[in-house]
Amino acid sequence: MAEKKVLIVGLDCASPELVFDRWRGELPNLASLIKKGVYGPLQSCVPPITVPAWSCMMSGKSPGTLGCYGFRNRSSYSYEALSFATSRAIREDRLWDILSRHNKKVILVGVPQTYPASPVSGFMVTGLLTPDTGCPYTYPPELAKEIEASVGEYIIDVDTFRTDDKSGLLSQVYEMTEKRFSLFSYLLDSKPWDFSMIVEMGIDRMQHAFWKYIDPRHPAYEAGSPHENAVLDYYRFVDARIGELLDRLDSDTAVLVVSDHGAQANRGGFCINEWLIQQGYLRLIRRPDGLVPISKAAVDWEHTAAWGEGGYYARLFLNVRGREPQGCVAPDRYEHVRAELAAKLASTVDQDGNSLKTRVFRPEDIYANVNGIPPDLFVYFGDLSWRSIGSVGHSGLYSMANDTGPDDANHAERGICILCRPDAPEAGMPARRNSLSILDIAPTVLDLFGLGIPADMEGTVIDT
Repeated sequence: MAEKKVLIVGLDCASPELVFDRWRGELPNLASLIKKGVYGPLQSCVPPITVPAWSCMMSGKSPGTLGCYGFRNRSSYSYEALSFATSRAIREDRLWDILSRHNKKVILVGVPQTYPASPVSGFMVTGLLTPDTGCPYTYPPELAKEIEASVGEYIIDVDTFRTDDKSGLLSQVYEMTEKRFSLFSYLLDSKPWDFSMIVEMGIDRMQHAFWKYIDPRHPAYEAGSPHENAVLDYYRFVDARIGELLDRLDSDTAVLVVSDHGAQANRGGFCINEWLIQQGYLRLIRRPDGLVPISKAAVDWEHTAAWGEGGYYARLFLNVRGREPQGCVAPDRYEHVRAELAAKLASTVDQDGNSLKTRVFRPEDIYANVNGIPPDLFVYFGDLSWRSIGSVGHSGLYSMANDTGPDDANHAERGICILCRPDAPEAGMPARRNSLSILDIAPTVLDLFGLGIPADMEGTVIDT
């Protein structure tokens, strides 16, 4: 039976271990949805980061098909051409494109990678990567004035979550979240809609800033900290806001609560470019006086075979003759060098000599299609429990301090998925699914509406 309406609540970085297990009893509205539907950990894409994960979820297509592999992607084979992945980087249909063509009314608030705003059959308020509210962040454009009248100065994101000013961050996160949910509620009440979606970034910001206070396994765990309940209190706050949304719904509305990835303790940073220097793949003309990004380092490109970028995972690029401007890796040596690097990276150890359990991926092995300019290798140090440190000028291979500011958490590969119809009876035993994929959400929504699923979507419909 086709649903008349579908509501998606996106909670960036919401973690299954917290929502389904540790804190389920503290989150009555999410717990109620779990009892009435199906739920389970949601396997993210490779890489499991906000961009491209939300676009993968909304398109049912992998990063390889989208040609989008991170917040910034190579726009050419030069050494400097990394461009931010705005909405214009996505050329595949996302749910609102398909639904708009079927004359479904949509409301979108805060979905990452929607800036600049694009026409939809309804209303769009863009999300992460929007520079500020002085930019074209709404569709239609005149919606911006309505937002100001409704909630005052709208907040796209906090100024920074990598800060030692924890009290200031808490204040910003709560104000941002209150305004986002208030705006979404206003739009649900005042606009016609068939499909509505909100994505709140607050959980991501809170976990990156406060994870060491909730996880005894964190290297910097602080027992008894004044902040030990900060993350739980925020989850409770969001759960209450979700409850207010649910009170607005008719019984013919299907509800999805999803996240793009999870979180885990940040155990340290592995200096990828220092390692490449030690291994002889990367050469500098001179060492910097302090820490500098690889993009600003004096690299001897004619004698450099590979370099890497930092982040929650590492992107490693080979310097191929005829492809990069000063490439030195002969094309017929490319696969040999790449395999050699992959094997060496997989055997990396921590500062105590223990295996980092590093995982290395080749794009063509994980994606059915490989579009755009992907990294030559993706690297998960410590199975994503260690960051990749891309700057150079370090005295060794390991860093306990993040080079872009304080950050307690790394990403984890699995987020959350809860799917239910509000009129479904509470089950004695919630239906847990353990093989859900981020690519399953788009085809499932289309199926809920009784619409055909495009043959090129890579996910499958979630069985309810």
